[in-house]
Amino acid sequence: MVQEVELKVKEVIQRTYNVKSVRLEITGKPDYIAGQFLCVRFKDDLNLKRYLSLSSSPTESGYIEFTKKITQSGFSCRLNNLKLGDTLMVKYPLGKFTLEGLSGKIAFLSGGIGITPIRSIIKYAIDTQCGLDMILVYSNRSVRDIVFKEDFDQMQKKCSKLKVSHVLCEAEPDFKCTVGLINAQIVKNEVPDYLMRKFFLCGPPLMVEAMKKILLEELAVLEVNIITENFVGY
Repeated sequence: MVQEVELKVKEVIQRTYNVKSVRLEITGKPDYIAGQFLCVRFKDDLNLKRYLSLSSSPTESGYIEFTKKITQSGFSCRLNNLKLGDTLMVKYPLGKFTLEGLSGKIAFLSGGIGITPIRSIIKYAIDTQCGLDMILVYSNRSVRDIVFKEDFDQMQKKCSKLKVSHVLCEAEPDFKCTVGLINAQIVKNEVPDYLMRKFFLCGPPLMVEAMKKILLEELAVLEVNIITENFVGY
């Protein structure tokens, strides 16, 4: 059931040079499905609100977490100055970008801050040992732009059914990646059994549109096997 509550800031985590996670304190078991999003607003300014994906998993107790790229917007500036104990108004859970009803093989194609709901989904799948076979193809400009890099490194070590492939615009010495932008050939290389998988696409709207077009027109993936979320939480 969707609810709006006032929650205290428990922790603020610097994920990259321009991305922060905010953890809000809750009591009891988290009441949302991995992959859902929330509406965050400041109590003293109704215009300062954003729809942001939950980057935490329901298996992580004591808090809910959202993650945002810090820009020059008024919302980002307020968010960037949050202190422990400050409060935010949060309406959740919202959205259907979830694993409900799915099993077998999954592939995730994502770019930039669009990784947030995917981190939630993969963490949940691993913690609950649901048996999903998962491949993540994650596109960024450079290594320093990779959000949750350490999390995905650890999850890959923990779960043999998770493969993470990085696609970067800028090559880095001693870092395994494909250089370029996600295209049909990269999907074939990194997801060789792509016709057997459900695809979750999340990122900036133009990127999601481009990736969906590649899957449909160049790789003949059925539209019923493509689940999308145009990430507008900048």
